[in-house]
Amino acid sequence: MSLMITDECINCDVCEPECPNGAITQGDEIYVIDPSRCTECVGHFDEPQCVQVCPVDCILQDPERAESQESLLAKFNRLNPA
Repeated sequence: MSLMITDECINCDVCEPECPNGAITQGDEIYVIDPSRCTECVGHFDEPQCVQVCPVDCILQDPERAESQESLLAKFNRLNPA
């Protein structure tokens, strides 16, 4: 699944630089995650780095964007060609 940021985001700016795919950007009111770029850090790290650093636990799996580990790895490979 792609991740999403809830409206509990406090705009602390710690998640954006942690994303190895550049999927996190400042939205109109809170940070947002581009689902076409989010791999939940598959291919980079064992766990999503944004989730690890978020002080308010507002980054959750998006239930509307279910993806298998295989599809996340395929997205990683597409975003990071050898």
